[in-house]
Amino acid sequence: MTRRAFIIADHGLSLVYFLQTEVHEVFHAHDVEVVLFTDDNLVGKVQERFAHPALFVEGMRLNRVRDYAKKSRAMQWWLGFLRRVGGSKRINTNAMDSYIEQVIVEAHLWQLPFLPIALILVWILKRSRRARQALVRFQQRFTPGIYADLFEKYDPDIVIGSTPGWREDRYLLREAIQRGVKTASIILGWDNPSSYSIPGSPVDSITCWSEIQKEELVLGSDWDPERIHIGGIPIYDGYFDERWLLPRDEYFELHGLDPGRKLLSYAASFVSFSPNYQNIEALADLVSSDELVEPCQLLVRLHPNHFWDNWLFQDERERIYKLAARNEHVHVVEPEPIGGELGHYSGEDMPEKASMMAHADVFLTVYSTMVVEAAIHDSPVVSVCIDARRGWGYVRKLPLRKYSLPLSRIGDWPTHDRFRRSGAGRVVYDKEQLRKAVNDYLRDPGLDREARRAFIEREVTYTDGSAGRRTGEFLASLIEANSD
Repeated sequence: MTRRAFIIADHGLSLVYFLQTEVHEVFHAHDVEVVLFTDDNLVGKVQERFAHPALFVEGMRLNRVRDYAKKSRAMQWWLGFLRRVGGSKRINTNAMDSYIEQVIVEAHLWQLPFLPIALILVWILKRSRRARQALVRFQQRFTPGIYADLFEKYDPDIVIGSTPGWREDRYLLREAIQRGVKTASIILGWDNPSSYSIPGSPVDSITCWSEIQKEELVLGSDWDPERIHIGGIPIYDGYFDERWLLPRDEYFELHGLDPGRKLLSYAASFVSFSPNYQNIEALADLVSSDELVEPCQLLVRLHPNHFWDNWLFQDERERIYKLAARNEHVHVVEPEPIGGELGHYSGEDMPEKASMMAHADVFLTVYSTMVVEAAIHDSPVVSVCIDARRGWGYVRKLPLRKYSLPLSRIGDWPTHDRFRRSGAGRVVYDKEQLRKAVNDYLRDPGLDREARRAFIEREVTYTDGSAGRRTGEFLASLIEANSD
């Protein structure tokens, strides 16, 4: 009998996770056929690029999903809000609490009457496991049967989500539960268990990066510890075995970099909450002055949000390009888009990311997940948290306000706090602290090396390139147990 898995890859990096790691190879070794669900506009491209007799690609039917959601727009939106911020207060909820502040500031007129009720429900959810479990069960009534024909066509043994129903994968997962099909999920992002909380669907099993994430899932989202597997993060296997790394001279030539200058690499981050321009401007000033102990150049990686249909983010992108045009030693790189609705959150440029971090003499960002990735490459890491004087300010072009969160206030977010306490890198809050941190690392790249190694061992668990195999074997075992 053919065993078959539905896999939901509705994020650019989930395509890397499932198709460019050993996860996929293990599935094939166990004779498991994969039906991959992704952006409808990318079905042909994904099928062609990853062609395999045991791989079938289907669209997520996002137009039908959204048409269904519009029928109960307010209810669906508030359910998403409660899912995101209703995690137990037994864990650090600072990331969730900041999102609550953002919603309060940016609430639309139609949301305002419901906001006080929602905040009361959040207070209850944070303190009551029964309330959280009731919310998961309540959501099951929103199961439109959009994929009924595909369940009949393929008869899957398991449905695996890129999240436990935090995104549009919730409808497919709910339909699986309704049909009695086993479900599982992965944790794709470093901060996912602490920035999102309550599942959007019941899920039988989940695999995560580390003991730290497991504890967040157990204490924050009421997961049964027996249903949590620690498999590491398969995507990072490619960093450990250097499969994506471009030679330094080739990478420098690609971006017109000067091989005689040290490289400062800055990855924009936290754009939804704060501008990054003030960080980049400070770095550009240091590079163009004589305040650094070595001649340097700056390479800025824009954030995927800089390409959203949002004039604020687009305006910052253009300001960064103008800054680079005025400074000979400032360069800009765009994250490569995969297309469709996956946009610039893409796995298409893993060689770009890997090389940018590995060849950086100092890597800088705002507490991005890339602090973990850069530490894997043993690059010195600085989190730059210079406050923008007015934040995003008041959005006068639109009848709403834009919430801004000072970067000096975000150090107590769970992943940020772990980075600070690890000693794996430096955190700076003004230009003078930035100058000192960069100079310290330029003088001695080995500073904090042992702390970096300990940090990645705690955060990603498996540093030997085995996470894809371990995760694939776990997911395959769920399929085999179900078949038996």
